Amino acid sequence: MSFSYVSHLYCPKCEAKFSSQAAIQLCTCGSPLLVRYRLEELKSSLGCSELTARTERSLWRYHELLPVERADNVVTLGEGFTPLLRMPNLGSGMGIPQLLMKDEGITPTGSFKARGAAVGVSKAKELGVRELAMPTNGNAGAAWALYAARAGIRATIVMPADAPEITRKECAAAGACLYLVDGLISDAGKIVAQAIAEEGLYDASTLKEPYRIEGKKTMGLEIAEQLNWRLPDVILYPTGGGVGLIGIFKAFQELQALGWVHGKLPRLVAVQAEGCAPIVQAWKEKKTESAFWPASSTVAFGINVPKALGDFLVLDAIYRTDGCAVAVDDRTLLREQLRIAGEEGAFVCPEGAAASRPPVCCEAAVGFGKRKPSSY
Repeated sequence: MSFSYVSHLYCPKCEAKFSSQAAIQLCTCGSPLLVRYRLEELKSSLGCSELTARTERSLWRYHELLPVERADNVVTLGEGFTPLLRMPNLGSGMGIPQLLMKDEGITPTGSFKARGAAVGVSKAKELGVRELAMPTNGNAGAAWALYAARAGIRATIVMPADAPEITRKECAAAGACLYLVDGLISDAGKIVAQAIAEEGLYDASTLKEPYRIEGKKTMGLEIAEQLNWRLPDVILYPTGGGVGLIGIFKAFQELQALGWVHGKLPRLVAVQAEGCAPIVQAWKEKKTESAFWPASSTVAFGINVPKALGDFLVLDAIYRTDGCAVAVDDRTLLREQLRIAGEEGAFVCPEGAAASRPPVCCEAAVGFGKRKPSSY
């Protein structure tokens, strides 16, 4: 059996196709690229029961649905297969008997960003990348710096000066070239773009390489497997760049094509802070893309993204699952952070706390707990 059933890259806007064996970033039309797999071939050679029997307890148990073609290119710190924790106290107060939280705070580097870094860096290694660069709000930069160090790849990371201290320290400890900018992640992105143009670095910015999303996708694969190949009613996801939500939707589509899950997909809910809610505004106006959110500000630093490159993919996932987008004010999400800790013993970050109160009545819902807070 093949280690990976990757087929090619494709553009979701103009449908152009590209090789997955070359270091290609965006489509010529400017759109992010997505990975396609030989699903019909995989369907005939692997069943969900065979996968469930595997002893590998990391995201690499799904290697056939990941883009790394050779096992010796895998860069891993044991990421993935995080628990789905029942939240009975919170759930009973909301009338949701099966409220679950996917605890991403226990992954290497302390956040779900390790998933995208593991797969993205592994594929970069396979493609012969020697140096990468990216802007970040903190967690992603720390994760990519650490995985790049493990892979022997040089990393240049640019983040806002008021990013959480722990993420700055992780980058520095990993030996990355760290630059701090007085501004937002969008300002950091401009600096990275200039460095890439001048020095020819590999651009690891959100959705400017096609493989981070494949790592994030494994959250959806895990949810399906952990629920015995049945899907919840609703999934709430704290949304900045939105790659995790896009990835989960992609995972469910692939599982449907394999015949491993059936029926209606979960309603996907993008949760943003009121101080930075471009996806929410676009959804309310029934638009397919968002507008830049000026003067964005929120204590939920990880979702302070005023304009996401993949906003059209986030909105498409919401529309196609009959989902929605909601905004939570800082005071409420900080109150919810304390309530989750006090009622369930789960100390999550403000971003995760934003997704703690489902906006629709449902019987089964999954929310996400991200990095454990260390600077609050």
